[in-house]
Amino acid sequence: MPETINNNISVLQLNTAEIDAFVLSHGHYDHFGGLVGFLAANKGKLKRNLPFFIGGEDCFCTRETAVGQYGALDRKAILDAELALMLAQGPAVVADHGFTTGKIAQASFERPLRPSSEKIGIINGFGCFPDKVAPVKNTGTFIPDDFEHEIATNFMLKDKGLVVLTSCSHRGVINTIRQSQAASGISKVHAVIGGFHIVPPLDDKYIHQVIASLKEIGPDYLVLAHCCGERFYDLARAEMPEKVIRSAVGTRFVFANGPKPT
Repeated sequence: MPETINNNISVLQLNTAEIDAFVLSHGHYDHFGGLVGFLAANKGKLKRNLPFFIGGEDCFCTRETAVGQYGALDRKAILDAELALMLAQGPAVVADHGFTTGKIAQASFERPLRPSSEKIGIINGFGCFPDKVAPVKNTGTFIPDDFEHEIATNFMLKDKGLVVLTSCSHRGVINTIRQSQAASGISKVHAVIGGFHIVPPLDDKYIHQVIASLKEIGPDYLVLAHCCGERFYDLARAEMPEKVIRSAVGTRFVFANGPKPT
């Protein structure tokens, strides 16, 4: 909600005029729900033509879940705020030092986990343009969400490797990491941070496959945020106790060239 994000910005004493870019991982309301209120509260404060990266037109589609409507990203609010909308279907450099993955390929055993459905079209000014989305998706009804528009954000830490911000990993956390490696040409992973989306009804066999793949990749740290699942946390912690870190709202991690993040 905008009240929450605006309050947190105030508490942390962040200067929104210093923001260099926005990256929206995917079109789920719990990831963009406070955006309109944030833009309204910071009208005239943000840099003009500030880049706003999304992974594709699908990000604007109307979505619903099993419990009802899930909203749609407000394109007009973004443009009215004089942000530069960047459809980054391929890897893109962010603020000269970060980069997005672009479309996350289905390169592992993982497949998109679908807690939502999407509908192509514009309704009351909200939604995605049918001519900019794959024709096969333009059915006029809600269809399973394949999250082709989901992107991760990454940084290269000198001498340490990649820091991968997964977002939710609807396309699979291993697929997300592999895409970050492919986009950068860097194989060493220092940290993976964010949601892994390993929740019921996924069973222990699937979880152990993920853990085995993570051990093969060999990140120094796994910082678990939302939608990781308690069972995954327990099993991963048992096998990689020195690597797995539980995060929480307000936690700050600083990665530097010292021995450990603080």
